[in-house]
Amino acid sequence: MARIKVTVESIGGYCNLPVQVGDTFYVDDSKLIIPERGFVCIWALQSMMPIFPVLASRDSLAEDHWIRKVSIFSCPDPKGLVQYRLELVENKGSEGRNI
Repeated sequence: MARIKVTVESIGGYCNLPVQVGDTFYVDDSKLIIPERGFVCIWALQSMMPIFPVLASRDSLAEDHWIRKVSIFSCPDPKGLVQYRLELVENKGSEGRNI
């Protein structure tokens, strides 16, 4: 599928998870890659999961598709106001090659 980089872009409220602006993790196909001593909020991750396959297929979608215009996604916790940047850093063809 794809390698997607998820970065904490901003924190506008209170998040009880010790994430900081600039923290990253990766979704690589079906693997979740978290740097040592890193944290991932399962609620934020759950809200992003439907976006990952759409983002991975971005290059095959119409130029006016919404995924081409949106890169920031919000944690569903209205108190945390954590914003995440999702970036497609590598896309793989059906045979696992980079395209």
